[in-house]
Amino acid sequence: MTYPTLRRFPADKLAPVARATVFSMLVFSLALALASLLPLRAALAQGSFTIVRDAELEGLMRDYAAPILAAAGIPGRAGEIILVNDTSFNAFVADGQRIFINLGAILQTETPNELIGVIAHEAGHIHGGHLARLRQEIRNAQVLSIASMLLGGAAAVGSARGGVGEPGIGGAGIAMGGGEIARRSLLAYQRSEEMAADQAAMRFLRATGQSPMGMIRIFERFANESLFRSSLDPYQISHPLPRERIAQLERLAAESPHRNRTDPPALQRRHDLARAKISGFVERPETVLRRFPPSDNSLASRYARAIVAHRSGRMRDAIGLMDELVGAQPNNPHFHELRGQILLESARPQEAVSSLRRAVSLAPDAAPMRTLYGQALVAIGDGASLEEAINQLRRAIRIEPESPDAYRPLAMAYGRTGQVGRAELAIAQHYFHAGDIRNAQNQAHRAMNSLVEGTPEWLRAKDIFDYVPPRHMR
Repeated sequence: MTYPTLRRFPADKLAPVARATVFSMLVFSLALALASLLPLRAALAQGSFTIVRDAELEGLMRDYAAPILAAAGIPGRAGEIILVNDTSFNAFVADGQRIFINLGAILQTETPNELIGVIAHEAGHIHGGHLARLRQEIRNAQVLSIASMLLGGAAAVGSARGGVGEPGIGGAGIAMGGGEIARRSLLAYQRSEEMAADQAAMRFLRATGQSPMGMIRIFERFANESLFRSSLDPYQISHPLPRERIAQLERLAAESPHRNRTDPPALQRRHDLARAKISGFVERPETVLRRFPPSDNSLASRYARAIVAHRSGRMRDAIGLMDELVGAQPNNPHFHELRGQILLESARPQEAVSSLRRAVSLAPDAAPMRTLYGQALVAIGDGASLEEAINQLRRAIRIEPESPDAYRPLAMAYGRTGQVGRAELAIAQHYFHAGDIRNAQNQAHRAMNSLVEGTPEWLRAKDIFDYVPPRHMR
């Protein structure tokens, strides 16, 4: 897994609403709900969360999501899965089509079916167009709140002119009451959306021949947490109470012919490896070793311990464990990839290239893996390696043109081969796709001065330089 990287989404591709959904279980105020309208780009810039790129995890999430999205009638790139570097259990939809999943949601689900239930719920929000409707509800809430404030102001003026009651008291009460009505109306709407997304999720699970029980187990786990043993005002939260949701889901699950179906063993093994990888990278070493002690010789356990050994500077132990894993599954591209990553980060790029070349041959469409291969070639630094790095990084960009990850090492490769204009263009593209428009345009201007006017590269630089961000990004 590559270490977490910040990824900002250009606002013309990501609408400025990110919604926490069923799995965050937050108590919302109207102010918090309105704050969710802030551009996601701004939230990222403030360090709210970082995006993790990993070919293995992304591939597994796509495999989980594909049948659900097909059943929901969600086409093309809608439903893209993006991983968030956060160990809490949460998932949410942004811009009406991207599903963000916290690493914690993968780590804390014991079976694929549980996580598929999470994805099915988020697909329910996309299918129902809930994000667009939520925007309208928020606008309605704002109108009601503003009207109440104006009415309150008018009442205060009337009171000051000799109306009944103490000056200003009645107006303040009206204003406060209107705000509370707006807030409760918005929360009630959100609760109804969550119940609708639950129902849609159950339909998608049934249509794809999957058990509904994983989704129910997740809610039962939340219901048993201490937060829900305390007293909650059901009108003050944005989600239905867990017991209400469980009751609805159990009624629907009783009708499913797939209620007792279990996950295929091969898929469960992939899920176990994904959880082990996340644990190895994000949890404290002592926690990882408690989860995966040396007495456990499973692939998942050795995977996690190899990562911990690497993080602890025990490169020999890490490579020894990875050699065992490669020997057990020689056609697993992710074992070769991690072995290459460990070698690269241990300043052994020559050896890393061999593993990463094998990984790319086994998973040619995995852009993060191909980018890592390109980085290893850049680290070697001789002429042939740099030319191959340019080739590999450009191929990664063709697969994911909107991802900023491959542009920076590509700029390094261009710079070391004396292609200054192309290096400046690549840096401009990195900044642009990371959402840093000011630096992108500065670099694009430099590239235009270095490139031949009218060439494809010059025109790409000019496109960035002439780009006008949407109003809410300025």
